[in-house]
Amino acid sequence: MSETTLNDDQDLSGLPLVDNPVMPYLRQERIPHIWCPGCGIGTTVNCFTRALEEAALDLDKVAIVSGIGCTGRVAGYLNLDSFHTTHGRAIPFATGLKLANPDLNVVVYSGDGDLFAIGGNHFMHAARRNMDLLVVCVNNFTYGMTGGQVAPTTPIGATQTTMPFGNFENPASLPFLADAAGATFVARWTVFHVRQLTRCFKEALGKKGFRFIEIMAPCPTLFLRRNRLGDGVDMVRQYKERSVLRNGADTKEVAVGMEGDIVVGTFVDRERPTWLEAMNSHFSSVLGDRYRTYGG
Repeated sequence: MSETTLNDDQDLSGLPLVDNPVMPYLRQERIPHIWCPGCGIGTTVNCFTRALEEAALDLDKVAIVSGIGCTGRVAGYLNLDSFHTTHGRAIPFATGLKLANPDLNVVVYSGDGDLFAIGGNHFMHAARRNMDLLVVCVNNFTYGMTGGQVAPTTPIGATQTTMPFGNFENPASLPFLADAAGATFVARWTVFHVRQLTRCFKEALGKKGFRFIEIMAPCPTLFLRRNRLGDGVDMVRQYKERSVLRNGADTKEVAVGMEGDIVVGTFVDRERPTWLEAMNSHFSSVLGDRYRTYGG
C-alpha cells in the first residue's frame, strides 16, 4: 500500500480544506474530542463559538469556567482563558474571578449534575445575589461521565443505573429554579435549535447580571440506550417534533418529562442591579465621598 502525501491545504481524505469560522476558537491540538458519537455537547460548543464570533468580543476578556463531567470538558477545548474546577464549584470559582477582575466576561459552562446537584446551592445564591455571570447548563438528564446515575433532572420513569426500575423522584425544572432565585435572563433551547441557540448566546453575552441558558442535549450512551430511545439523531428528531416556542412563558409551566411538549424560548429578561453595582450603591450612600467605587 503506497503512502499518500497531503498538502497543507488538504484534510485526511485528501479533499481541500474549507475555512471554518469555529476553528480559531478551539484548541485544535486537543482534537479529536472525547465525546461519544451522537452526544449533543459538541453542537452547543459550535453554537457558542459562532456567537463569540458574531459578538466580536475581546477574547482576552472572556473566561470559561467549568466543573466536572462530560460538559465540564468544554473549557479545555476552547481557545480562551479556561478554568476546569472541582465538582460543583464552578460558580463560586467564577464569582471570585469576576470580582477580582470585573472587566472579564465570565461564562460558566457545565452539566446538570455538576451545576444542580453538588453545585445547586452555589447556583441559587449566585442568582439571588445577581452575580454578573453567564451560566450555561447542557442538560442530558444523567450523570454521563460517572456511569449513568440519576441526576437532579432525570424525568420520572426513566431508567438509570441507580434506578433500574425507573426513577420516582420529582425532577428539577431548571428555568423555574433560575427564575425563582432571581436570574435576570433565563432561556431554554435544544441542540436541534442551532440558529436560535447561537442568537441566544450572543444576546446573553451582551447582558449584565446572572444569566442562565439551559440546553437539552442527548446522551446516547448512558441515557438513550438504557431507556431504548434510539440514538442521538432519533432524540434530535424528538426535539424537533416536541418543541413548542413560548417566549415569556411562565417558568412554573415549562417542566420536561419523558413525553409531551418541550417548551423553548426566552422566558425571563429583566433588569436589576448586579451584586457589584448594589455594593457600590450601598457603600456610596453610607460612606459618601470616603468610598471609592470598586470595579468602575
